[in-house]
Amino acid sequence: MSIDDVLLEAEDKMEKSVEKTRMELASLRSGKANPEMISNISVEAYETHMKLKDLAAITAPDVNLLVVQPWDLTLVESIRKAIEESKLGFNPVVDAKIIRIPIPPLSEERRMELIKVARKISEEGRVGIRAIRRHSLEELKKLGKEAHISEDEVERAEKEIQKLTDLYIEKVDKMLEVKEKDLLKV
Repeated sequence: MSIDDVLLEAEDKMEKSVEKTRMELASLRSGKANPEMISNISVEAYETHMKLKDLAAITAPDVNLLVVQPWDLTLVESIRKAIEESKLGFNPVVDAKIIRIPIPPLSEERRMELIKVARKISEEGRVGIRAIRRHSLEELKKLGKEAHISEDEVERAEKEIQKLTDLYIEKVDKMLEVKEKDLLKV
């Protein structure tokens, strides 16, 4: 393993951490319907568990409505049940071949709760990025000893890891800022 390998691995893992945080924030309900709110719900289908987005088309034809169109009509009831059992508080209505999910407006109190959840999700993302930084710095120290790489090169790589960390934490902070504005919009 080289310094470049450590840097590339760190950047790749940080990117995945940011993407995971983005998906978790997207699933938080804001005032308007968004297909990502339910796309990762686990549905029992074909004797296994699958994500809803792999079983149906999810659209938001209106700001207060989500529509789920299963590709296999035998799954309508399983999908309805999974949506009901998710802790999102939705009441899906089966309408022949589709499932309609009305999205009620958020109360001020619920918006504040969701902002707290969004901040927690963001903090988890930042903690994950810092853990990646810590692991990468340990790898660099090992490389410095084992591969006889100069202290200057290791120090340069450590600074590069810190730059990556700052960049990805800033991305998480920006996503949180956007989500908070979205949640506060009435």
